[in-house]
Amino acid sequence: MPVSSASELACEVPVPTPDTPVATDSAPEPPLTVIERKPGWHFIDLKEIWRYRELLFFLIWRDIVVRYKQTVLGAAWALLQPLATMIVFSIFFGKLAGQSSGDLPYPLFVLAGLLPWFFFANSLTAASNSVIGNQSLVTKVYFPRLLIPTGAVAANVVDLAIAFLLLLGMMVFYGVGFGWGLLLVPLVTLGLFFASLGVGTLLAALTVAYRDFRYVVPFMVQLWMFATPTVYMQAETVVGPTWSIWLPLNPAYGLIANFRAAALGRDLDLYALAVSSAVALALLVIGCMYFRRVERSFADII
Repeated sequence: MPVSSASELACEVPVPTPDTPVATDSAPEPPLTVIERKPGWHFIDLKEIWRYRELLFFLIWRDIVVRYKQTVLGAAWALLQPLATMIVFSIFFGKLAGQSSGDLPYPLFVLAGLLPWFFFANSLTAASNSVIGNQSLVTKVYFPRLLIPTGAVAANVVDLAIAFLLLLGMMVFYGVGFGWGLLLVPLVTLGLFFASLGVGTLLAALTVAYRDFRYVVPFMVQLWMFATPTVYMQAETVVGPTWSIWLPLNPAYGLIANFRAAALGRDLDLYALAVSSAVALALLVIGCMYFRRVERSFADII
């Protein structure tokens, strides 16, 4: 058998050219997509929120289910909180302190103020802790972080709707008729939604950076209730007309007062409604803009 020379063997080995495809063991890497927040100050990206609307609905549903999971009374807790507080306020403010409620029975008067207050306070508290509570989700996948506090606030609408049935029952018990003002209750509630979302998103961003806010928020909410005297008294008859002009700068004041007026068929305070609604929208803009400004750093410092 003839033996080939080294030169012949070399000629038998194919040499790859630039046009010859070279086989590789691994598939080509897919293009890398980098998602970054636009620099600067920005308001809510409604198109992006709409694209992730199914995630928002899931977050709302999850918060509702977790709230009543493995509870004895379930949704009845939404009734017990305002009902128990109404009884305490009726005894101490209505009977002992003799607070005036006009032509309305004091228990009905105070209940109509407690329902929107609890919605505002619980929504604000839930939103302020929402990002910290979802840190495993924030650090693993991209989505508009604003969905987290929005879902926390929206979940409290269910509690308000359940508790509103208690108010309707109290109206029937005391013989207060239903009027066209009930149609305005959702609009006033929308103002409370914006106010709690604005303050809640601001506090949520601050809580991520400064964990002390977890202890500040409950104390702040307690003080805020006493700074909103329309919840438990007719403040305009106590503070006088001069101070009544400034009270609606507290967004909870004008919105809660008009929530009660709309639900119980009384005249609306248009000045307080306009001022408090404007403040609520301003808080929404400030809170969302600051939240979007710092949300890029959440995954790094949470």
